[in-house]
Amino acid sequence: MLAVLSGLAFVGTAVTHMLDDGAVCVETDFWRNASLATEDPLPINKGVDAASSAARLCQDSPSVGQRAADLGGGLPWLLFGTLALLLFSRLLKGVLLQGPFTDVVSRRLSALGWFVTLGTPIAGLVVGWSHSWLVASMAPIVGSDPTVAGPQALVLAGLAAVIMGKIMREGVRMREDLEGTI
Repeated sequence: MLAVLSGLAFVGTAVTHMLDDGAVCVETDFWRNASLATEDPLPINKGVDAASSAARLCQDSPSVGQRAADLGGGLPWLLFGTLALLLFSRLLKGVLLQGPFTDVVSRRLSALGWFVTLGTPIAGLVVGWSHSWLVASMAPIVGSDPTVAGPQALVLAGLAAVIMGKIMREGVRMREDLEGTI
């Protein structure tokens, strides 16, 4: 049910965002070490240097490419989460129907693990590139180098699921061998 709701949120967000006629905004830390203006100084102590941490850029009438790049800043993670929930629900369905230590469950756990392991950096790359392209479309001096955004620690969780799936598969084989000898 969560996968279906996430899928509907994905489609709804994509459609409403592309049809929206509002401004597109993006933040960049390209100027993170730039000094702040000295004509109106901040109320800081003597000897303290102030630098800007982020710049917010907004385009009032964005192009279709800018709107799509803005959409690519968050939608890949929603799609990734939807598909991961769908694979997880199939895994749970297999556990309920056949039990936890079966070949079907071990294969589904491995499939979920590989999806998380490979999907995390791909979604992060799409989000990072969309963000950097959007910034570069508003401030050409920044450039649009591909970056990876998001929680890349999920790769470790995916690899752990792959390993557990292989361990479970070996346990299933051992149990089948034992049942065959008795």
